[in-house]
This record gives sequence, C-alpha cells and structure tokens, in this order.
Amino acid sequence: MSSGYRLAPALAARLVGLALVLLALLVLAGTVLIAVLGGPPTLLLAIGAGALVVVVALVVPLRQVRVVQLDDAGYRVRMVRGAGVRSARWDQVEDAVAASPHGVDCVVLRLKDGRTTSIPVAAVGAPREEFVADLRAHLRRGEGLRPL
Repeated sequence: MSSGYRLAPALAARLVGLALVLLALLVLAGTVLIAVLGGPPTLLLAIGAGALVVVVALVVPLRQVRVVQLDDAGYRVRMVRGAGVRSARWDQVEDAVAASPHGVDCVVLRLKDGRTTSIPVAAVGAPREEFVADLRAHLRRGEGLRPL
C-alpha cells in the first residue's frame, strides 16, 4: 500500500510568490535596459511572455509534487530543506517521534544508525493526525507487526 502527500497549499503559494517577485524584477530590469538602450518594444513583449511561460511551468508541476511518499518498502522525502536522510527502508527506522526544532513542528524518523529524517508537518498537505496515523501504520507494517 502506497501513500503520497503533496506540498501544503500555503507553502506552494509562498514558492510561487517568490518566483513571481524574481520574475517581476527580471522584467523590470529588461524594461529599463530596453528604455535606456532604445531597443524595440516587441522585445519587452517577448520578455513578458517568457516570464508568463516560466510561471505556468512552475505552477503546474508544483501542484503534483509529492513531498512525502510512503510505501511498503520505505519512505522518500522531497523538497524539504534540512530533512536529513531523504529515503530509507522501514527496517532501518528505529522509531518516530514528535519534535519542534527551531519552533517548527516535525515528525522525526530516527534511524538505527543514528541518522534522522525530519518532516515538518506544515509542509505536508494533509491533516496532521491523518499523516501521523498513516506514517505509524506504514512503520508497523514495515517492522512486520500486524494488528490483532
């Protein structure tokens, strides 16, 4: 059984907002250069159209990205800065605990070799309780434990 959790909408909006600001600065720089150097106005249109294509190219895949993927073999974490170990098999996981490093609520998967994976629950586009329950169920199945 496999579960995938997408990027939280609030975090996706922040990433898109940052991209929009950067693109706006590039369009502004292009506008100033065209005005100062006397370039053709159609070049400005091309710059604006290119920026629009970049925004669409960022937004569409961002909606489909799975931040956390849980399956029978193990887990994978993507797009989380400072997550630590990005993937591992369930038999490598010693336990899962709640923690708040730097004031950010996380689920920390501690591996048997001492390494860790930190998953900020705010980055996961699902209710905290649902995500944690699913994670625990996968961990139990991965350890070979079955409910009575």
